[in-house]
Amino acid sequence: MRILTGLQPSGKLHLGNYFSAIKKMLEYQANNELFLFVANLHSLTTIKDPNLQRSNTYDAVLDLLALGIDPNRSVFWVQSEVPEVTEVTWYLSMVITTSQLSLAHSFKDKTAKGFTPSAGLYNYPILMAADILSFQSDKVPVGKDQKQHLEFARDMAIRFNTEFGEVFKIPEPDIDENTAIIPGVDGAKMSKSYGNTINFFDSEKELKKSIMSIVSDSAGVDEAKDPDTSVIYSIYSLFLDKTQQEELKERFRTPGLRYGDVKKELLDKVLEHFSTFRTKREELASKPDLVHEVLESGKTKAKAAIAPTLEKLRSKLGLIL
Repeated sequence: MRILTGLQPSGKLHLGNYFSAIKKMLEYQANNELFLFVANLHSLTTIKDPNLQRSNTYDAVLDLLALGIDPNRSVFWVQSEVPEVTEVTWYLSMVITTSQLSLAHSFKDKTAKGFTPSAGLYNYPILMAADILSFQSDKVPVGKDQKQHLEFARDMAIRFNTEFGEVFKIPEPDIDENTAIIPGVDGAKMSKSYGNTINFFDSEKELKKSIMSIVSDSAGVDEAKDPDTSVIYSIYSLFLDKTQQEELKERFRTPGLRYGDVKKELLDKVLEHFSTFRTKREELASKPDLVHEVLESGKTKAKAAIAPTLEKLRSKLGLIL
């Protein structure tokens, strides 16, 4: 089964990214045919600085490779390196209306906040559909907030196939209803836009600063604490099995626990869990030629995968004389 997913290079990866998305990517890679790309064309809607765009994209590549994405077992590329997808975007724009695009959540949210949207933001769902459909994906993992974009893609595929003839496979959504929302240091959903993240590739000093800033209640040392409402517990439990989680809950409920001590333990857990990944990332950062070879190979594979679809599209549309 072919699974396609992308990661937008909008900044440093954090625990929320890892536990809600990246771990799942690694599972897909082990059991399916994974197509994974760094979505730098999508990030153009928010990032205007070319140097930041370049560094964010390269950092995302290093991060994913360090975390276990294996270019020998998956197809891994940078979105802009396969411009054929933008050609498919144009073809798909013929089978969706402007009234539909106006209903896109991302577009409506921005305009409701007084933001003047670019045409790029307006057409964002078409580019996403092109990413999905060009590679004949069977399944696409999406969060509940991204479900609409996949519905757009399915609708465009069905309309195109009906109007011009069979080209696109109709992808199925892979929505994990059990995926928990990972809280940030302030208790809200961990998000770069909220500035409340714990970035596991940060220096130990930066990690310590983030973890020690996790909010806690006013319960004293000699009072019982409630693990079910504790942000510290919610984050710490990500690194524990069920037995260990119950043991930690019992510690919270037993008077004498100091939040500062638990935060120090959490820091150790984060450093331990990501130790090999951090080392691997340092090694990759020192070998840019190797990284570029990996991306060149991924680009070649992605281009080969999209070529048959593009050939069919051009033929169906009467663009091949």
